[in-house]
Formats: sequence, structure tokens, C-alpha cells
Amino acid sequence: MKEDNCLHAALLCLGMLCYSHAAATDTLNHTRPSLHGHHEKGKEGQVLHRSKRGWVWNQFFVIEEYTGPDPVLVGRLHSDIDSGDGNIKYILSGEGAGIIFVIDDKSGNIHATKTLDREERAQYTLTAQAVDRNTNRPLEPPSEFIVKVQDINDNPPEFLHENYHANVPERSNVGTSVIQVTASDADDPTYGNSAKLVYSILEGQPYFSVEAQTGIIRTALPNMDREAKEEYHVVIQAKDMGGHMGGLSGTTKVTITLTDVNDNPPKFPQSVYQMSVSEAAVPGEEVGRVKAKDPDIGENGLVAYSIIDGDGMDMFEITTDYETQEGVVKLKKLLDYETKKSYSLKVEAANVHIDPKFISNGPFKDTVTVKISVEDADEPPVFLKPSYIFEVQENAASGTVVGKVHAKDPDAANSAIRYSIDRHTDLERYFSISAEDGNIKTIKALDREEMAWHNISVFAVEVHKQHQEAKVPVAIKVIDVNDNAPKFAAAYEAFVCENARSNQQFITISADDKDDSANGPRFIFSLPPEIIHNPNFTLRDNRDNTASVLVRREGFSRQKQDLYLLPIVISDGGLPPLSSTNTLTIRVCGCDSNGSLLSCNAEAYILNAGLSTGALIAILACIVILLVIVVLFVTLKRQKKEPLIVFEEEDVRENIITYDDEGGGEEDTEAFDIATLQNPDGINGFIPRKDIKPEYQYMPRPGLRPAPNSVDVDDFINTRIQEADNDPTAPPYDSIQIYGYEGRGSVAGSLSSLESATTDSDLDYDYLQNWGPRFKKLADLYGSKDTFDDDS
Repeated sequence: MKEDNCLHAALLCLGMLCYSHAAATDTLNHTRPSLHGHHEKGKEGQVLHRSKRGWVWNQFFVIEEYTGPDPVLVGRLHSDIDSGDGNIKYILSGEGAGIIFVIDDKSGNIHATKTLDREERAQYTLTAQAVDRNTNRPLEPPSEFIVKVQDINDNPPEFLHENYHANVPERSNVGTSVIQVTASDADDPTYGNSAKLVYSILEGQPYFSVEAQTGIIRTALPNMDREAKEEYHVVIQAKDMGGHMGGLSGTTKVTITLTDVNDNPPKFPQSVYQMSVSEAAVPGEEVGRVKAKDPDIGENGLVAYSIIDGDGMDMFEITTDYETQEGVVKLKKLLDYETKKSYSLKVEAANVHIDPKFISNGPFKDTVTVKISVEDADEPPVFLKPSYIFEVQENAASGTVVGKVHAKDPDAANSAIRYSIDRHTDLERYFSISAEDGNIKTIKALDREEMAWHNISVFAVEVHKQHQEAKVPVAIKVIDVNDNAPKFAAAYEAFVCENARSNQQFITISADDKDDSANGPRFIFSLPPEIIHNPNFTLRDNRDNTASVLVRREGFSRQKQDLYLLPIVISDGGLPPLSSTNTLTIRVCGCDSNGSLLSCNAEAYILNAGLSTGALIAILACIVILLVIVVLFVTLKRQKKEPLIVFEEEDVRENIITYDDEGGGEEDTEAFDIATLQNPDGINGFIPRKDIKPEYQYMPRPGLRPAPNSVDVDDFINTRIQEADNDPTAPPYDSIQIYGYEGRGSVAGSLSSLESATTDSDLDYDYLQNWGPRFKKLADLYGSKDTFDDDS
């Protein structure tokens, strides 16, 4: 707040200074008649009235982007006629008057009520006038002045391009110019340093540097080698305020590629090449190949081969295969194994183009020794070429001749040769070969889009020596025919805003063609003739294999039509050309004022108007009906009773309580713990039962339940019996309770009493007589033991 007050005070001083200067200037340069002033005598004695204009100025200044709490004071109007009694009214008119600039009609103070942006408007022209408050009679002639918006540094520098690409030859000298990048600043270049830019390099050292004032990027290291690193990524920063602290900055990326120069000589990877050739080889037959490696590319890497010495200069020759950059050694004359069995050649590889700048790196050539041995053996047939490449047009008729392979027997017998195709390399049986002359023909039509190359192998076998067999690879190229029409490169679905402007582009489309590039691009996009004057949309061919779809009219409505289908014709560049009609689906969507997509659902758009009263009543009625159904279902569920008797085969019609628990046996050295009889599942609140849960809870009388840790078994059992006898909710049917728990180490085995009648026991079961009618059966079985013994 303190800084804002200081800034406001500075602005007031600046405005008053400009005002005083302008008034003084006007006083010196402008005069007019007035009722107030002094008298001067003219040449003829007449009295002249001269008045000093009390409120005339040239211009005021207002700083842009001022965000203080109070309006900015631009200046003050004051006339010498104004005596301070409020009879003079000041009026302000012109650009921004009453909206941006307001005036206090009594004091003449002018304030700026809005934040100004110099980049939007640099100055405003206003007119001030003083009139009589009561009669609105002008007291001073109108005076025009200018309010200039003073610039501040509120715009960062921006480069013309986000990414730059440049090339520079490798091995360039230090300081070689690569590219110039340029940034611009929207701030005022005539005021201060807000638009004074300084360039610097953030990434790319130490290979490159940039001139601070011009933005020219130059090489900074000598002898940069393309073969070591070809591409560099440089980041350049432009900073305003002359590069000082507090300035704003912007960056751009520059990709610099080193172009190749011939700075590397060719080099053979080995010093000697070993080759062999049959004495039956014919002139022109390839003997072998040599290759010198050159890391340069393009014409700088071209190598020419020649034989410069050796005893085989008359028998052999070497040619250059510029596709593979190999030297092909071929037979020049017929050989005789009995006359000479080996030859030696000295082969030289030299660059075709030599750069004089790098002649010191030479010599740009290398030599190698080639030793050729002549073989004399019963050799298999030899094809005239190590491989064959043929061409055939796709969709050619069955039986079309593709090419001819030829092999011969190098032996003196010169046996006849029979040809066949290795069917493992032609599983689909596209080709056949004449066994006698080696002519290869098609069996069925070929499709380049399905398979552009067919690589098969051809066998050559001597008729009289079938163990002598030769094999040659045959590559058959299928030449493209324009038999596929172009179509959309993707499944396009366009969206157009309801508030779209006329001639607004909303999608760019491209095409795809399965044919070769010669029969595909360039693509031509157009509308069908019948809709060439489509009232809604138009098409613009960008002549780069893409097309832009534009809106022809303004305003669309989803309620009227939310979907448009626009047919687009795409033609390729083949001979003859093919074309196809593709349909572009265009949906009408709702967008905001910035053109951002909001919704494309026409139904949702219609429902925004709200539901009718009848629809709301129908919805509420459905909800009430559903609630009634739920209540009836719950009521019927509660009234449903399960049968009191569980009809299961395992059901025991005795009141048997099973305690799956054994005592500690001999390990029990302490008093009996009643917790042993408690089911562990019951502790957690879960006791499996087959009876029906009572509809209301029976609360036992206080004082009947024993202590939780009571060790008196009689008290525990008696208490539970009384609770069961006095509980009106206890079921009258049998109940089975299972205690799925056993102790450890009991020597007594099972606690079951089913077989206890057959075993001797010292236990006294007379106390069972006191356990109530539920234990009467057990008391009869075990309680009268002594009586039975006495009778016996």
C-alpha cells in the first residue's frame, strides 16, 4: 500500500509538471481576446485587449496497468476566470470521456477510472471547456489535449517461430554464421528499455554461441565432426530491459544439423581378399566383390574401384556398384585351369568427389590385394548371375512371362540343365518355370498391395547328374497399377459450434491410398457437382494432400438439425486417376464464447427448458406406487413363519446338547474352568441353532445368572435350567446346540455317554436326579448303577 501511495504521488507530480510546462508553452504561443486582461495601444491609437490563456496544455501522461486503490489523477483544468465561487463548470469530451476519463466539474480534476493498456491504445485525444454553470455559456474556447499512456514492461519477448531448423557444414571455422533468430517485444521501443532485447544461449554450449544484439547463431568449436554427432539442440533466450535483472524473457529451440563434407578417405576393412572361380566360367561372370568403407554420405561417400596392378589385369575387370558401393570383380576372358591356377590383382578404391579444403587429410584412396584361384572340379550348374531381379505388373494375366534364368554346366560334358522352383519359397504357387529354358511365368494374378515383392528360389539340375544342383534367389517386384481409390486417412467426425462464424475452418482432413506413391498422392479434394454450392459448408484443397472444411454461413441450431453428412470426392494422381466419395459426419455442438466445446447432445439441450407439470406429477405417482409395493412386500415377509419342526434325517428327537470338548486329562492340575464349556463361536456372538428366534426378548430375573468365571458346575447348570423352565419364549421342540471345541490331552477320550453303559466307571451319576425332568432318562440309565449291582 505504501508503494502504491508513492507511485500515485509520483504520477501526480508528473502530471502537474507536464501541465505547468504545457500551460507555460501555451502562454507563450497562444493568445486570444478576452474580457480580462491589460490594454495596449496599437499603431493607430486603438486599444487592444490581450488576455493570457490560463488553462491550455499539450499532453498529459498516464502510466499503463496502474492498479492502485484510487483513480489515477491525470491533471487539472483551471481557468483564470475561475474565482472559486463554483460558477464555472468544466466539461470534458472526446475519446474515452465519461468512460475512461472523468472530470470534477467544480475543481477541474481529471481522473482515469480504468486500467489502461498501451499495447491496446497508446494515446487519447480529449477536449476541455469551461462554461458558466447557470447559463452553460462558454467562458473559454474549447482546448484539445492528448493523454498518452506511458509504457511499462508488461510484455515478454516472443520469437517469430517456436522452433528453428538450420544446417551448417561440419568442420566449419569458428564464428561461421548458422542462422539468425528474431524476437519481438510489444512494449514501447521509444521509451526506456522495455523493448531493448538481448539474446543469450541457454543450451548448446560450447558448440555454438549467439550475438547478443543481432541473434545470429555462430559456431563456437572448430572441427565439429558429423560422423561423431550429427544433430545439436540449441535453446536461445531473448530478454528485455537490455538483459538486466528484472527483465522478461522468452525462449526458442533451434535444431542444428551438421551437413556432410568429404573429410574421410575410403578404407578397406582387410588387406587381402580371397576369391575363386571355375575354369568353366563365362566372361562377364561375377567372381567376387570388395568394399571400402567411407563414413561420409551422399556424393562425398561415392567410391570408384579400379585394378592398378597384378598378373590378372588382362583376365579380370572390376566395376563399381554405386547402389551398394562395392567393387564387382568379373571375369574378362576364359580361364584354363591347366595353364594357370591363380591370379593376383591390386585394386584401388578412390573417392569420386574430393574437397580441396580437406586435401591435407588425404590421400582419399586405398588399395587392397585380391587373390583369385581357378578351380577344376565336377561342378554343379552355375547361374550366369548370383541373383535375379524381375518386374511384373500387378493384375497381369495368368501365363505372363516374368523373366528368364540361365545356368550352365561348367564341366566339359556341358550337360543339359533342368529348372524347377523351390516350392517352400512359393507356397501359394504364384509362379511356374519352364524346365527346359528357365522362363518364369505367373500362374495367377498378383496384387502389389498384398505382396510387393516375391522372393523365390530356382533350382538348376544336370539332366544326367541330378546330384549336381545349383540354387539361385529370384526377386520379383510387382509393379504398381492404379487400382485402389483414395479414401479418408481416418474415421473423421467433425464438430461445428452453433455460433460458428462464416468461413471458419473447423477440421482438416487427409487421405490414404494403398497404391504406390506414383499412383497415389497428390490427392485432389472436392465436393460433388450436385452440392458444389452447399449452403452450409465449403471445402478448400490445401494442395498438400490435405483439405480444410469451412463453415459457409453463420448460425446453426441443434434443435433444427444436429447432424450433417457432407460427401467429399477424393481423386489420386494415378494414370488413369481413381476417385472415391467419402462422407464426413458433422455434428452441431454448443460452444462457449471462446469456441470451446460444451455439449453435442440435442436431447439434453431441449430438456434445459424444464419439465412440464404433468411430467412431474407422473414421476411422483410412479415413486408412490413403488413405495407401496415395497411396504406390502415387507409386511408379507414378516407374517411368513417357518415350520416349528425341521424335517431333516439328522434331526434327533431328544434334547441332546453336544459338547465337542474334552478336558485336560492328567494335565488338569487346577480347578475346573467353566469357560471350557463355552463355545468359542458363542463368545463372538454367533451360536448356530436350528430353532426359531423368539419374537420378543425374555429378560432373565436378576440374581439367577452365576458369575462369569464361576467354577461351580452345579450352580451353573441349575441356573441355566431355571432360566429355560421359566422362559415363556423357549421353544417346546427339540433343540440341538453344538460346541465345536475340544480340549487338549484328555486321556478320557470322548465325553459321549452312548457307550458308557458298557464300560466300568467309578463316577457317581446320582446327581442327575436333581437336574430336572430333562435329565430323567440319563438318571434312569446311570443313576441306579448301585441298585443294579446289588440285585445281581
